[in-house]
Amino acid sequence: MSDGTSRAVTKHTTPTRADARFAVSPTSIDRVEADGVKVFYRAAGEPNAPVVLLLHGFPTSSFMFRELIPRLATYYRVLAPDLPGFGFSEVPSERRYTYTFDQLALTMEAFTQALKLDRYAIYVFDYGAPTGFRLATKHVDRITAIVSQNGNAYEEGLGEAWGPIRKYWSAPTPENRDILRQSILTAGGTRWQYTHGVANPESIPPETYTLDTALFERPGNKEIQLDLFLDYASNVKLYPKFQEYFRMARPPLLAIWGKNDPFFIPAGAEAFRKDIPDAQVQFLDTGHFALETHAAEIAAAMKKFFAANGIVAQGGEGEPGR
Repeated sequence: MSDGTSRAVTKHTTPTRADARFAVSPTSIDRVEADGVKVFYRAAGEPNAPVVLLLHGFPTSSFMFRELIPRLATYYRVLAPDLPGFGFSEVPSERRYTYTFDQLALTMEAFTQALKLDRYAIYVFDYGAPTGFRLATKHVDRITAIVSQNGNAYEEGLGEAWGPIRKYWSAPTPENRDILRQSILTAGGTRWQYTHGVANPESIPPETYTLDTALFERPGNKEIQLDLFLDYASNVKLYPKFQEYFRMARPPLLAIWGKNDPFFIPAGAEAFRKDIPDAQVQFLDTGHFALETHAAEIAAAMKKFFAANGIVAQGGEGEPGR
């Protein structure tokens, strides 16, 4: 059990075929010590159900999964941690944490160990992709399936919006660092990430980009984000390793993509088929944060995908493929 901030969840029984589609599984919030970090996470579903680990990206947190979790939790045990530096996970100053993607992956590995997860599917988005793919390459036997929602692993998937960050990779000067601080780590820059490519930008709930902006303003957080911008180059160097894993392990993979994403463009979704020929690829007419506009469609696609690959609760009577 995690430390004393857990919230009680009402016990509920597995829905029958008659009532499963109307059931709503409650979501709890909790924290657990992992890798010297107090990891905040959201959880729902029965303890013995197949596990789905949701890994968020920049600039958000597990909050991005608030609409997806209850749609999956009738059939799966769903866990969504906040990465260090994001959301409500707490990193003690004495931990002297190094904000790199290697370290984020080590912390998430410790999180899975703390919760005794030995088999799980991963949903990866944005920063969650290089984090999750590191877990997958290290623990091939633990990954039951991968859902990539705008989670890239190919050079051709990097859009033109990466231009200023690529410049920072090649010349990590204070001036280039400050350009990113002033252009991306702002209220306007964050709102743009949520609304670009969305048919009706005003439909995006303002609490999304408002929360992210408020969390950026915590002392020292912008420096953390700038460090991660610089270290993202390490992910690109690992793309060949990730691709070798895809070819060798052939995990069931669903790439479900907001096709108007300026950061991770559709070519990145299509590229999975080079290494996993039977990967499923589906495009949605939306932007980077596809869950803000298409949570129901993504949940339905995931349940159908999982069912087709044998990821269903033992003895369950629901209809996850529908």
